[in-house]
Amino acid sequence: MVDVPEAIGGVPLHPLVVHAVVVLIPLASLGVVLVSLVPKWRARFGVLVVAAAAIGTAMVPIATSSGEQLEDRVGKTELVERHSELGAVVLYTAGPLLVMAVALWWIGRRAQRGRPVPRWLNVPVSVIGVLVAIAAGVQMVLV
Repeated sequence: MVDVPEAIGGVPLHPLVVHAVVVLIPLASLGVVLVSLVPKWRARFGVLVVAAAAIGTAMVPIATSSGEQLEDRVGKTELVERHSELGAVVLYTAGPLLVMAVALWWIGRRAQRGRPVPRWLNVPVSVIGVLVAIAAGVQMVLV
């Protein structure tokens, strides 16, 4: 568990941090799908997708820790417990999403510099990118 403050300015930290995760992970998921399907966008927009995935992924442990603190304050109900369990899995989908965003950006940069990766690598990375993005997006909806 990451050591985080319980509140900022009297507002519980969890709702503040969760908004970053709830916006950035789905945005990065959409970005990974788009740069997977439109290779010419990889070099141009890939860095933005990587940034969204990196910041969103970095915020997940903070959201999880602050959520556990909030859970202790509000009490454990069945709904809160389920939300907590689903939230604990987000890092396992956000991490691979970040890896795929970096891989797709790297492939795009190589192509832009006239050194494209072979098709046998390009196609599977694109397919895996889409699948990972779908998994990350679905996990966010479930949470």
